[in-house]
Amino acid sequence: MISRRLLRIKVLKALYAHLKSESCSLAVSEKNLVASIDKTYDLYFQMLSLIVELARHAEQRQQAAMQKRLPTAEDLNPNRKFVENSVIRIISESDYVNDYLASHKLSWNQYPELIKNLFNELEQTESYQKYMLSQERSFREDLALVTDFYTNGLEESEALEEALEEQSIMWNDDLGFALIMVTRTLSNMRASHQEVKVLPKFKSEDDLEYAKELFAKTALNFDKHQQLIEQFTRNWDVERIAYMDNLIMAIAVTELLSFPSIPVKVTLDEYIEIAKYYSSPGSSNFINGVLDKIVSTLNEEGKINKSGRGLI
Repeated sequence: MISRRLLRIKVLKALYAHLKSESCSLAVSEKNLVASIDKTYDLYFQMLSLIVELARHAEQRQQAAMQKRLPTAEDLNPNRKFVENSVIRIISESDYVNDYLASHKLSWNQYPELIKNLFNELEQTESYQKYMLSQERSFREDLALVTDFYTNGLEESEALEEALEEQSIMWNDDLGFALIMVTRTLSNMRASHQEVKVLPKFKSEDDLEYAKELFAKTALNFDKHQQLIEQFTRNWDVERIAYMDNLIMAIAVTELLSFPSIPVKVTLDEYIEIAKYYSSPGSSNFINGVLDKIVSTLNEEGKINKSGRGLI
């Protein structure tokens, strides 16, 4: 499922695009935000199907070897352990996964060279070689190999990154989150399953409204929040404060003021972490200090009102 962390990042990017654009209305920018969130869920299914494409490539290669004019004994009796991997079979035969891929026009058909190269890289891994040599045939071993494929190095593949960027500009920076969703799906699979238990798009039915409200309220109150932030950054050269820092703090202020069910500590921790990846070096410490002062002031003024057990 799409995490609140990713939703916050999506709001940050949408707000940046909205404020930098001179033509997009708030409604259009919100529509783009929702589309970006939907595309992340598409990427989850696209990545889930990737291992299936590698297995199909392996089988096609084996079939081609059998058709050689002078096939070897190995060509005629190939090791089909990977091709017949039970976890891959469940994914490949999943009606839900296949229907989603078809209805959203998702496939790897335009990237045969990528599939070939990814399979060649997989073949060279120690985990694959041990798997193919092992005499064991078990769901546990099949699952371990597929999980290893998704968790070891795939996120760093430049070729994969380029292919994803070609398919959707909205997939920029989403691969890591999609891979986490895939591995969670794999962890829930059992040998008895006939269908993939895919993750829901959101953990809560309120998550989409949370993202839309967070975006809209920050956009509408951005100037007001900037005035608040400036009270605690007067000793800083304004030009030295990264624009992204201001955006991150403005969104954090919106969450502090407008979402009573989210603890203050959660808000602070989340945006400090986001700053580590989406702003300049050292920004997280700067943002942490400013937000601490803002929270103290807002608490003194009685403007932060949290509801629920353990919330402050």
